[in-house]
Amino acid sequence: MSLSISKVPTAKNEVVKSYAPGSPEREELIGTYKKMYAQETLDIPMYIGSETVYTDKKHPLTPPHEHAKVIGHYNEGGRKHVEQAIDAALAAREKWANLPWEQRAAVFLRAADLLAGPYRAKMNAATMLAQSKNVFQAEIDAACELIDFFRFNVQYMTDIYREQPDSLPGVWNRLEYRPLEGFVFAITPFNFTSIAANLCAAPAMMGNVVVWKPAETQIYSAQVIMELFREAGLPDGVVNMITVNGPTAGDVVFKHKDFAGLHFTGSTKVFRHLWKEIGDNLETYRAYPRIVGETGGKDFVMVHESANAKEVATALTRGAFEFQGQKCSAASRAYIPSNLWNEVRSVMTEQLASMKMGSPEDTSNFVNAVISEAAFDRIAAYIDHAKQANDAEIIFGGNYDKSTGYYIEPTVILTSNPSFKSMCEEIFGPVLSIYVYEPKDYEATMELLDATSEYALTGSIIAKDRYAINTALKMLENSAGNFYVNDKPTGAVVGQQPFGGARGSGTNDKAGAAMNLLRWVSARTIKETFVPPTDYRYPFLG
Repeated sequence: MSLSISKVPTAKNEVVKSYAPGSPEREELIGTYKKMYAQETLDIPMYIGSETVYTDKKHPLTPPHEHAKVIGHYNEGGRKHVEQAIDAALAAREKWANLPWEQRAAVFLRAADLLAGPYRAKMNAATMLAQSKNVFQAEIDAACELIDFFRFNVQYMTDIYREQPDSLPGVWNRLEYRPLEGFVFAITPFNFTSIAANLCAAPAMMGNVVVWKPAETQIYSAQVIMELFREAGLPDGVVNMITVNGPTAGDVVFKHKDFAGLHFTGSTKVFRHLWKEIGDNLETYRAYPRIVGETGGKDFVMVHESANAKEVATALTRGAFEFQGQKCSAASRAYIPSNLWNEVRSVMTEQLASMKMGSPEDTSNFVNAVISEAAFDRIAAYIDHAKQANDAEIIFGGNYDKSTGYYIEPTVILTSNPSFKSMCEEIFGPVLSIYVYEPKDYEATMELLDATSEYALTGSIIAKDRYAINTALKMLENSAGNFYVNDKPTGAVVGQQPFGGARGSGTNDKAGAAMNLLRWVSARTIKETFVPPTDYRYPFLG
């Protein structure tokens, strides 16, 4: 057998298509959307080993922007399906872990090219339909970011394997990066199709096997992810998709001796609960499980008196209201100096008034629906609270309607209380809260900002004054894992801004970086001595 050390293709960020009127990608995507919209008989199974599993318990899948429309059904499983998925993963583990790394790399490089080509429109259309993303938001997420995850992670994987220790004469030292001993449990969110796939793919790329529980509201595009994995040649059992309620799945997974790791994106409350549950079962496991989580955020925009008002307004309208504020990184609170406030308010009001809201099928709509009725009711409650408060007022939006779809207007709350409810709590919707401060209180306001929230995911400083920027970088050092200068706090790109936060926002293991992949291997040091000694005596004994 001939052997070689392979050099993988250099990763480059996928180019975002424009979807301009008359462009071929626009015609293909809208045509695919309409075709999938009309297909009501789709029955999405669980993927367990080589089997597609159906049950008698069917649940309808409906677009958030038209909740009376059924676009398919998924099959709810139970405890036995979780057990079967674990068994299938463990049965696949040995062959997958022992497959040469180049072969694992090839699977995901093929997946990237398939997604860049024949699967692009289908993945984007599924994300538009079931998660109510407009054309551009679907493109940067479901297509480009996922392609980037696959390609850059392959490159990072090779960088990790290449990292080896030094050796002295007569000795050869080397590091072996083994997959974890057991299976990884991936729990993924609704808001990013790319995150859902990457939370499975990153551990699998490093030789692990995965049991995956997608969010109920993301199952439609999860089905396309599984189709993509299979088309790319991912062996059966490496990633097993189950559609089982959380407590049932957790009761099986977290009591299993072969549970080796949790890859999670979701709410802080759920993540903390799962961590405690894992802790309660530590004596059960073969090894200490790896726990990687990206959770909530109360992301901020800090504005200095030297900033450009139009730049501030645009950062806020884009950062707060793209994808209806349902990004983990969405701007949710802003601190604006009084000398800029009137102009910022005027420009922002003009921009927001021009935004259209409706179905993703109409590409002129900037705003679409929030993900579910539960989310709609929770967000509406924050808006109602602001309407009734004495220390806050709604200066734009504030209307909502769920008769056809879960539509909530982009809403801006102005408050005189920096500790107002909507300034402190994660809302995960199209609501931006603003506090106006006096320019002389710049540093005091940043101290307030840092102490207001338990989260530390993303944030930004907007200023022309370089000293002010440097002060913000120092004072807000622990306030955000992804920090932006003169930009909105959203839009992290794989290979450019590895993503993750600390404090209540997670373990900061940075998706889209080698440090995340390192969490899914267990290193073994191997020392080989070429000519071993034959006498126990050291020279000092002479």
